[in-house]
Amino acid sequence: MDHSSSENKRGVGGYSENIKQEQLDQYRVQNAGKPMTTQEGKKRSQDQDQLKAGVRGPALREDYEFFEKMSHFGHEEIPERVVHARGYSAHGEFECYQSMKHVTKAGFLQEPGKKTPLTIRFSTVQGSRGSYDTARDLRCQGVKLYTEEGNLDLTTIAMPVLINQDAMKFPDAMHAYQSKQDDDIPTASGAHDLFWDYVANNPEALHMVEWIMSDRGILRSYRMMESWSINTYLFVNEQGKATFVRYVWKPVLGVHSLLQDEALKIGGLDPDFHRRDLRQAIDHGAYPEYELGVQLIPMEDEFKYDFDVLDPAKFWPEELIPVQPIGKMTLNRNIANYHTESEQVAFNPANVVPGIDFSNDPVLQGRLMAYRDTQQHRLGSSNYTNLPINQPLCPAHHNMRRGYMRDRIDVDQVNYHKNSLANNTPYTVPPEEGGYEHYPEKVEGYKIRARSESFKDYFSQPRIFWNSLTPVEKEHTIEGFSYQLGKVESESVRQQNVNQLANVDQELACIIADNIGVERPSGTQVPVTKSYPSLSQATTPKYAYTQKVGVLIGNGFNDQEVTGVLNYLKQCGVFIKIVAETLGTVTGANGTKLKVDATFMTTSPYLVDSLYVVGGKARNEAKFTQDLMEYVNTAYKHYKPIGVASSGESCIPTSKTNNLAGVVFAANNPDFRGKFVEAIAQQRFWDRT
Repeated sequence: MDHSSSENKRGVGGYSENIKQEQLDQYRVQNAGKPMTTQEGKKRSQDQDQLKAGVRGPALREDYEFFEKMSHFGHEEIPERVVHARGYSAHGEFECYQSMKHVTKAGFLQEPGKKTPLTIRFSTVQGSRGSYDTARDLRCQGVKLYTEEGNLDLTTIAMPVLINQDAMKFPDAMHAYQSKQDDDIPTASGAHDLFWDYVANNPEALHMVEWIMSDRGILRSYRMMESWSINTYLFVNEQGKATFVRYVWKPVLGVHSLLQDEALKIGGLDPDFHRRDLRQAIDHGAYPEYELGVQLIPMEDEFKYDFDVLDPAKFWPEELIPVQPIGKMTLNRNIANYHTESEQVAFNPANVVPGIDFSNDPVLQGRLMAYRDTQQHRLGSSNYTNLPINQPLCPAHHNMRRGYMRDRIDVDQVNYHKNSLANNTPYTVPPEEGGYEHYPEKVEGYKIRARSESFKDYFSQPRIFWNSLTPVEKEHTIEGFSYQLGKVESESVRQQNVNQLANVDQELACIIADNIGVERPSGTQVPVTKSYPSLSQATTPKYAYTQKVGVLIGNGFNDQEVTGVLNYLKQCGVFIKIVAETLGTVTGANGTKLKVDATFMTTSPYLVDSLYVVGGKARNEAKFTQDLMEYVNTAYKHYKPIGVASSGESCIPTSKTNNLAGVVFAANNPDFRGKFVEAIAQQRFWDRT
């Protein structure tokens, strides 16, 4: 397909907002209301029964319509991704905040206000495509920007460090992390002997594992996910000057997490929790937003820091290397077809544009080779780039022809370079006219399989991360380690891990050792006292906007009070779910009717962020009260905000041992609405007793 028509659809400072969707529209087909046909277009008169010799006779071999339908069904699935199999996508756009031409000539970063269409895919790592969203895991984010200079793929993960320091180790890490070969258990969990044996015997893995065991490993929402490039890239400007760069996406809503108990329960209650959350937010017009930040290090400062800037198992502290916001991504459209818009989207970190290049980061260097080969195998052909979701918007002309599923019809006969018959076209483009040119970095050295000594400080940064956590975050991290290691059957593996953790923090290791039944380690932690506030979630932005409130309600409620609260919550952008005894409606004392969204049976207190307890009358009063109290107790135990209507006070058990932190009562409280919204924004009340 020739994309030259895109040249005429550019808005001010870039492509028009919907140009990628207009391209995809060429492939979208509406089948509703149309006659059924075979794949070749012949209308079908029946689609219920095979062709048989009599109504009770054998099926006939000539039934090609059955063969077409059944054989297509048998071949519908493509191999799932080896990692990142469980994922979900959306469409959006990126808007540049400021010109970055002083460090890069990348076209999409040259003008403030310039917009670039994109598609995004969020994913977990360990579980299969049919696993669940809320597993404790590393999460990833692939963004494909359809720039005027070609596709740019930014692949990031939800923590700033990687499990391995060289791409040669990646298959080992994943083999150990994924389900065991004998029984294919566990699914979507690293809580087994092989993974923790790997961690104990490969100390470079400990840093990322510590992040996964923290709150970062169990995200509240894809909309609240911070993610880093991990790898070190280069920005190159028009003058040929290069700068080291790492990317970070920062969610506007802040970074928020589930509790471990919530994550486990939600995995059974709603395996699609993160998918549903993302889709519903976009459907409500509450478009997820993420600011793109860059950390920049001049090439001459490569050896300035006490960590190696090329080491993917080390973070770049924001306090030392500030994050500079350069633009914002907005997700404003849901996908219409999971298979074609999410399952078939193919990312490759080698997809860069002029002005972006690669450092000698050994993981990045390996990824540049691995991704295309993987996508080609998974999608069945080197022509996967022709799939609509992967096509660039700018014109694409080359001499590559043929192959499986080649749908592009190249009509010229010359497919080699150099040539005279086509005036040596398609022609190469000099760098000054937009042709890609690699940064001419000087390289020299002996061929060697080895790792830089500067990579071998395995415990200083894990210690810094631990120092940076709040007491509550530390408690959750201990819980994460204890849960996972507690499932390890080998006492030796459990002991090896706590011995290694002693290098990070001796108290941490001793508590976990007690929890999992092994000897306390005798080692000592590394003598590092640094801490960085940016590593904790404690200072993240907090909003009531898009938080989900479960409204527990029966008949006979106070119409004016309740409708006033619900309207105010909606004005603040809070999502509301009306939960009652049965579906249908509930009716207030003065006849106001509210549509019920879910029953106590079909939803759960784990699936909402806070409660508004109204109470009321029900057909089965005893069961209604029992269900309501279960919701209240669960929300209270998980530190969630609770708003209490004047009719719901009896549902809140009080005693000398509970301080009711985060519980807001409407009775005798003229500012109940405002205080309740403030509590919803706070999200958790860790001082609750």
